Amino acid sequence: MPRYRLTIEYHGGPFAGWQRQDGQPSVQASLERALSALDTAPDNAAIVVQGAGRTDAGVHATGQVAHVDLARVWDPHRLLPAVNHHLAPDPVAVVAVCPVEQAFHARFSATARHYEYVILNRRAPLTLEAGLAWRVARPLDAEAMAAAAALMLGRHDFTTFRASQCQASSPVKTLDRFDVMRMGDRITARLSSRSFLHNQVRSLIGSLEKVGSGAWKPEDMRAALEARDRTVCGPVAPAHGLYLTGVDYADAAALPAIGGDTGADGARRGALTRPDGRS
Repeated sequence: MPRYRLTIEYHGGPFAGWQRQDGQPSVQASLERALSALDTAPDNAAIVVQGAGRTDAGVHATGQVAHVDLARVWDPHRLLPAVNHHLAPDPVAVVAVCPVEQAFHARFSATARHYEYVILNRRAPLTLEAGLAWRVARPLDAEAMAAAAALMLGRHDFTTFRASQCQASSPVKTLDRFDVMRMGDRITARLSSRSFLHNQVRSLIGSLEKVGSGAWKPEDMRAALEARDRTVCGPVAPAHGLYLTGVDYADAAALPAIGGDTGADGARRGALTRPDGRS
């Protein structure tokens, strides 16, 4: 049966998250609806799209990856515009398509996931980027935030920074990258790991904001980590500043990307489309 890998971008604002939910709009359901207008799964079964990451309500993506099994063999050059036609008017776009072997699984074959969080540190309200970044009005020290972020690198028990309803079997994760950089009023954090706990990134960013504002020192962030106590975590940062920017696979070099301008980690290089059609 033909299996296809999809690289997807979406504006998370209108959705209850990636995962299909009864009575709620989701990115997964939007993709399954669009693909069902074109084909079926093998044996005339319902189409199921499997994603690499189950992003929460309001979280965006520029490099989500999914796979789907279809009944017929498609030329990727034809499948990409066809599925995007049927995705309208939802703020979801398939930016690349390629056929893959049955052994490929968007979630379980992934070797790393990459996230980006955007803070706009300014007093004025957001206009062009409303819903696409977290506005923090009080001054933030990005250098102190970067120092605190560096203390989170490596393999740790991240109990402090995971949601109480997280279903992961273990709170131990290895954080391979946690960079913080500032350009003007924009502070960007980039994080990479093989996998993340539920709300881990947003919990880390919310605590970093306390460091940046001077309420915590960088060492307080390390103390919170070592406490392994959810109650000492800072506030969870808003979902609308978070982006899933890419997913890595061991065989990525051998996979042709048919469609958008993608980087090595599968992330599209370009502006995210807003729900009103602007970018």
